[in-house]
Amino acid sequence: MSADRVESAGFVSFLEGPAEGPDGAIYFSDIKANQLLRRSSEGEISVFRSPSGRANGNVFDLDGRLVTCEGSEYGPGGGRRIVRTDLATGELSIVTDRFAGGRYNSPNDVTVDGRGRIFFTDPCYNNHTPLEQDAEAVYRVDPDGAVERVVEQPAIQRPNGVAVAPDDSELYVVDSNHTPGGNRKLWAFSLDDTGRARDQRLLWDFAPGRGGDGVEVAADGTLFVCAGIRSPRSPGETNLYPPGVYLLSREGAGEEYIPVPEDVISNCCFAGDDLRTLVVTCGRTLYSVRGVRPGYHAFPCARTPAAA
Repeated sequence: MSADRVESAGFVSFLEGPAEGPDGAIYFSDIKANQLLRRSSEGEISVFRSPSGRANGNVFDLDGRLVTCEGSEYGPGGGRRIVRTDLATGELSIVTDRFAGGRYNSPNDVTVDGRGRIFFTDPCYNNHTPLEQDAEAVYRVDPDGAVERVVEQPAIQRPNGVAVAPDDSELYVVDSNHTPGGNRKLWAFSLDDTGRARDQRLLWDFAPGRGGDGVEVAADGTLFVCAGIRSPRSPGETNLYPPGVYLLSREGAGEEYIPVPEDVISNCCFAGDDLRTLVVTCGRTLYSVRGVRPGYHAFPCARTPAAA
């Protein structure tokens, strides 16, 4: 018999936002299942929070608290806010849920710099609720709680992954718009002392392939970008770049490629006592790669136990 090419008929999970905690566990999101998951240092996976407010990106702040983007993708129940969880007490608090009086579109990815400032992206992918913001943008939350929009359309089209250089001098934003002709770019912005973004420059263009998603920065400044696809999902994508982690210099030079054997790669984080393990979320699977160049966390790496 003859048959057409086998294609994915649907996702039962969509993993995102891995982050290593001070307890040595990996915290990550399953957006479709509306859960936050935890993989212990012994490899046991459990549900950390359900429902999760359609949790997406995660990061730990300078005090070892879990900061989470609650979005609005893949169904109802999205929180459309940034929340923070104290691992020791389990207490959940709201970092920010509004800007200029309106709720966010769908907070996607988040990072913390060495001064404790939170940067997060707020695009609009598969949003199921009315939009209240006039742009898809990147925001900064200062330690005192003040929020400022630091990058917005038209400078970028659809902000996704976000990271800050280890010396806090640059902000990196993945601009991933998978509509035909949309941006598939990685941008760099200089950060001044107040945390405002200036001097936009292009580091890499993945077009016409699938653009990047998550991005992390190694201790030496190398950018680890999750990008590519084998089976394009729409007319706006091609398989020019296979799925994997693309290592780029701060000057925009390609340095290395780590293949990942599954669509759709979404995000990564550095883990382990020496931060030389890369943990990658991809579709329904959590992968790890040992022996990468040393990574970077803004928060201290001392291990502290979490509450049971």
